[in-house]
Amino acid sequence: MKRREMTSMREKLPATPRGYLPPWMRILFVTGPNRTGGWLAESFADDSAAEIRLEEAHGMASGLEKLRHEVFDVVLVSHEVNHLDALEFLAGLRAVTSDDQPIVILGSASEQEMAAVCYEAGADAYVCAHTTTMRTLMWKLALAMERHELVTENRRLNQDQTQRLEREHDESLRLLNQQKAMIRDAENFSQFPSSAASAQVPCSPNNDEVETSLSSALVEHYRELLRAYVIMGTGNLNAEMLLLVNRFTAESGTARQAMGLHLTVLEETILGLGSRSARHVMNRADMLILEVTINLADRYREVAVLGETKSTAVDSPRFNCIA
Repeated sequence: MKRREMTSMREKLPATPRGYLPPWMRILFVTGPNRTGGWLAESFADDSAAEIRLEEAHGMASGLEKLRHEVFDVVLVSHEVNHLDALEFLAGLRAVTSDDQPIVILGSASEQEMAAVCYEAGADAYVCAHTTTMRTLMWKLALAMERHELVTENRRLNQDQTQRLEREHDESLRLLNQQKAMIRDAENFSQFPSSAASAQVPCSPNNDEVETSLSSALVEHYRELLRAYVIMGTGNLNAEMLLLVNRFTAESGTARQAMGLHLTVLEETILGLGSRSARHVMNRADMLILEVTINLADRYREVAVLGETKSTAVDSPRFNCIA
């Protein structure tokens, strides 16, 4: 049976639940001259717990050649001193196939003597032919298959997780670039000369210069506030928010500067995340800039109303009462 046909057949079968023997197994038994597979096939046939399809390969070269062209659920290797060295076969097998091939070694020595050596060589299990039973051997083979399925699934999940994080980072940086472009477009619109007087309005700094146009204390304050906001969220940072608003209004910061500062600090944070998710940071950052904008708008409205009130009080005429 060819490798592609075997893989297609395996995909059509229902997955075996964890902790159960699979309904059938296709096993390659690599043997030497001292231990043939006839007795093993008969023993498997007598046990109806699972349907075993056993194929035999005589010698290391024959076994490696079969594995180059065919797929087996598990490989059972007979360790025979002076005839077939299973550890040497393992080294050759790893050179021609992937690490996802389950391998169990069957030998005459006790498990206490050989198990650790076989594990270190890359085998999934060692079974002593003189002390094991067919049901135990079946379970050893099934557990080797299950372990490799779990390893493969875990590798696939890790790859999916890595790809998802990469997509999140790319999407976050794309959104940041779009928001920067919006700020530049808004700046260009505000600077468009609608009259001769407006043509004399000086240009404000571009987006890359926003951070330097504000004090380093304000920039660092916002950086720390964003970090805390990502962890804690809203509700616990009222004092820090009030201090930020006071500092920003004291420096007469504009709305564009506030947004530019936000994007600059947020981009630093996203680029420093590494393998961590960017979605949570972006969501919390959106909440932070919304809260900052609302507070700044309220503060500037209070300042404008107060200035208007003072101006009205100064300009109002005083009337003397005539007795």
